Amino acid sequence: MDGIEQWKEQLEQLKIQLEPWKNQVEQWLHPAIEYLNEIPPTQLYVAIAVLLMTIFLFSIRLFRRTKSNTIILTGLSGSGKTVLYYVLRDGSSHQGTVTSMEPNEGTFVMNSESNKKRKVKPVHLVDVPGHSRLRPKLDDFLPQAAGILFVVDAVEFLPNCSSVSEYLYDILTRASVVKKKIPVLICCNKSDKVTAHTKEFIRKQLEKEIEKLKASRSAISAADISNDFTLGVPGEVFTFSQCRNAVTIVEASGLKGEIAQVEQFIREHVKP
Repeated sequence: MDGIEQWKEQLEQLKIQLEPWKNQVEQWLHPAIEYLNEIPPTQLYVAIAVLLMTIFLFSIRLFRRTKSNTIILTGLSGSGKTVLYYVLRDGSSHQGTVTSMEPNEGTFVMNSESNKKRKVKPVHLVDVPGHSRLRPKLDDFLPQAAGILFVVDAVEFLPNCSSVSEYLYDILTRASVVKKKIPVLICCNKSDKVTAHTKEFIRKQLEKEIEKLKASRSAISAADISNDFTLGVPGEVFTFSQCRNAVTIVEASGLKGEIAQVEQFIREHVKP
């Protein structure tokens, strides 16, 4: 009982301490209340409606502004990412480009849309280096990504199949990709070459390799510390259709400028 009495005394003391503040607040509010009472009800309702409409419109603009226009270009070194970057930017393949050691980054209207009269939203395109030591830079851009362009060399695919699959597996199991359901476009570049593999062949081989990776990594640890999510459906052979985010595959040629499906993917996820 003593504890309750002490608590009551403390509460009374607090009320006494707050009394001057209460009086001060009432003094501040009194002129405002009197002013509002003098305003005709119709005008007051109109003012409130205008205020609410302003807040509503501002919220819509803020929401639209927060929609990302960032597209990430990534893949193994030598796959043709940098060529695709320049073709998308200004229509030139910039032959003679070397493997990027730092991200190429720019915000621009894609070259194919530069002559359109209607308003077109610029794309923030980031070409992330493909070297294994530089791939952690990818994490700097994933939180803002609206889509990922994963570039594969369709000519040299088989010798690199294992490395390509491991990198793609790491991307598809990243928490930032899975939770946001960031769409991924697997771009089979250099498809104009006679020796290039078809997108169907590449898709099937990637699915087979990722199935092996699933088995090997789950055998090492039930909760792989390097990945936040597991791929596929337990007990079923892996296919890209099982991914939580959309994964599609297309053929393209950066050097030939045959990138219509790449541009379509970008525009689908970066709305004008």
